[in-house]
Amino acid sequence: MTVHDKFLALGTHYGKVYLLDVQGNITQKFDIVQVFGLYSGEEFHETFDCPIKIIAVHPHFVRSSCKQFVTGGKKLLLFERSWMSRWKSSVLHEGEGNIRSVKWRGHLIAWANNMGVKIFDITSKQRITNVPRDDISLRPDMYPCSLCWKDSVTLIIGWGPSVKICSVKERHASEMRDLPSRYVEIVSQFETEFYISGLAPLCDQLVVLSYVKEVSEKTEREYCTRPRLDIIQPLSETCEEISSDALTVRGFQENECRDYHLEYSEGESLFYIVSPRDVVVAKERDQDDHIDWLLEKKKYEEALMAAEISQKNIKRHKILDIGLAYINHLVEKGEYDIAARKCQKILGKNAALWEYEVYKFKEIGQLKAISPYLPRGDPVLKPLIYEMILHEFLESDYEGFATLIREWPGDLYNNSVIVQAVRDHLKKDSQNRTLLKTLAELYTYDKNYGNALEIYLTLRHKDVFQLIHKHNLFSSIKDKIVLLMDFDSEKAVDMLLDNEDKISIKKVVEELEDRPELQHVYLHKLFKRDHHKGQRYHEKQISLYAEFDRPNLLPFLRDSIHCPLEKALEICQQRNFVEETVYLLSRMGNSRSALKMIMEELHDVDKAIDFAKEQDDGELWEDLILYSIDKPPFITGLLNNIGTHVDPILLIHRIKEGMEIPNLRDSLVKILQDYNLQILLREGCKKILVADSLSLLKKMHRTQMKGILVDEENICESCLSPILPSDAAKPFSVVVFHCRHMFHKECLPMTSMNSPVQFCNICSAKHRGPGSAILEMKK
Repeated sequence: MTVHDKFLALGTHYGKVYLLDVQGNITQKFDIVQVFGLYSGEEFHETFDCPIKIIAVHPHFVRSSCKQFVTGGKKLLLFERSWMSRWKSSVLHEGEGNIRSVKWRGHLIAWANNMGVKIFDITSKQRITNVPRDDISLRPDMYPCSLCWKDSVTLIIGWGPSVKICSVKERHASEMRDLPSRYVEIVSQFETEFYISGLAPLCDQLVVLSYVKEVSEKTEREYCTRPRLDIIQPLSETCEEISSDALTVRGFQENECRDYHLEYSEGESLFYIVSPRDVVVAKERDQDDHIDWLLEKKKYEEALMAAEISQKNIKRHKILDIGLAYINHLVEKGEYDIAARKCQKILGKNAALWEYEVYKFKEIGQLKAISPYLPRGDPVLKPLIYEMILHEFLESDYEGFATLIREWPGDLYNNSVIVQAVRDHLKKDSQNRTLLKTLAELYTYDKNYGNALEIYLTLRHKDVFQLIHKHNLFSSIKDKIVLLMDFDSEKAVDMLLDNEDKISIKKVVEELEDRPELQHVYLHKLFKRDHHKGQRYHEKQISLYAEFDRPNLLPFLRDSIHCPLEKALEICQQRNFVEETVYLLSRMGNSRSALKMIMEELHDVDKAIDFAKEQDDGELWEDLILYSIDKPPFITGLLNNIGTHVDPILLIHRIKEGMEIPNLRDSLVKILQDYNLQILLREGCKKILVADSLSLLKKMHRTQMKGILVDEENICESCLSPILPSDAAKPFSVVVFHCRHMFHKECLPMTSMNSPVQFCNICSAKHRGPGSAILEMKK
């Protein structure tokens, strides 16, 4: 039976026609073919003298120009309605056995008989191909051929286990001759592991109704299994199985390959599997079906992913419903952390659902699991939700409670309620640092900075400086400077010096009066930043450096210009600080005492020599020589270093005869080498000076030999009138200097007997040089 558009064609079974009532019961049996319109009065019937195996109507039978159909039995007959509304028949093919399969697409009719498959072009009235049957051992009545058109030029043939894909192509005009205008090319051919009962196209794949036989392991006899509906991907010489579903039909054990048929409806993507006892309708599975299957298998995560990917195509499912089912499934399995984490993605910005899930987690005692994932901005839940979780942590996990307080914004919950709860717990454990620190943070959120600062200082917490800076609490720490310095003197000093406008230097020094070691740290850092800001405390700093930081005392004395030297000398002498005393004596002008102290106290000839070099005083060198003359090691030091400052002969003449001096020979050699080096340097400098002087002299001579232009634009530098007279006939006298300044001769002062040479009044009044007179013009 074939249904097409508005017409119903009743086919035959074993040569007889069966008419079915609405319930599908067989009512009559005739040797006729009848075609009639479902919604019109058109009707055709014909009685045949031979069994009719198959019938096919024109794809566009509804049109008046396409009133055609074919029947297949011993012959392939084409029935056409003529212009007189009469039906006429013509034989398209006969003589090759029964025709059991016919498929009509466009202008092409394909049919199969015992010998193979033929294609007929209804337009040209020509048969264009013959595709022979491959396996002639299979009975064509038991294993009938299955045909289907994929499109108007592609025919798919399934016969036994073989599949062929044929393409109808236009023949080139040069190849026509007596041949049909079209020909068929087999583009793909492959074998399957089953027998084919039906074929249908599905995009670029094939739907195959498979008849399968297997061999029993016990009896070693073949038996029929359930038919399969397979989807395969055709390749050039093989195929790839995409999916396979076994169908449960009644009586499949007794069915043969010919008992199954596959028909399809292109517009609806429906496939009909017909067996002797059942009709199975198959349709292409959509994304909703796939999600149903995943949910049935409890693969919620994959179902959620599939729904998100295809959210525009799904109709029966909602992403939120799948997500909620997934959360419930995870909770039932005890995977609370994963369930809580999934809430972020699934619940999104739905505050009501968030609150509902939080209460669910509370019922099962898992508020801690969901706490890290609660929304903190968009959306914001009711304050009670956050307070409920904070109380849960406060009862069992102080560290977790502190973490939430740090991470959650203070406006999510009622701060005063939580502060009171923390204070109640501190009554039981007043020294708990975690609770104290958390309470300080809560005070900060509540802008109660004084209490927060007090707790931070008690705990000696590093955030105390950040709190002071962030909230400008300098007025609150004026009486807590010692505590801050005790906690971290470096940070405290930096903070105090950076904010001198808020806490004065005087105030800090006064607060640290009882803690001189801290006072020194502050004043030392102040001096490093600016040598002049704390000048009023420099006298105090001398004692502080001497007491707590002697290594920095000498640098302080060197850099400070406000330090009272007498006071410093007194302190250094009391404490016997030799190096500092030497520096102060030399700075006060008492270089001899300083040198004597180096020699007598330090016994360091190198330092004494360095000191003498710094002072560059001949009397100091004389004192140094006198002191060292009876000390051979000192003499060696002097001989090695005195050569460039004092004539070594003065020292050598004073050495007593017979005195043993260590390394005397080496010292004398060094003196000679230094002397030779000095001679070489002098000679080199002399040569350079002579060469430079000669070069400059030549340059000056060339410059002075050049002429100087004098014209009407030049003026006398003394009287500021034009240098040349307006009447050129009058006599005049002009003096032009090498500096290019010009004067009337009468404007220059008269030369004296002591200095007969004139000089430019502007450039070089009394010294001979570039401004000397070079030209006197007279007329």
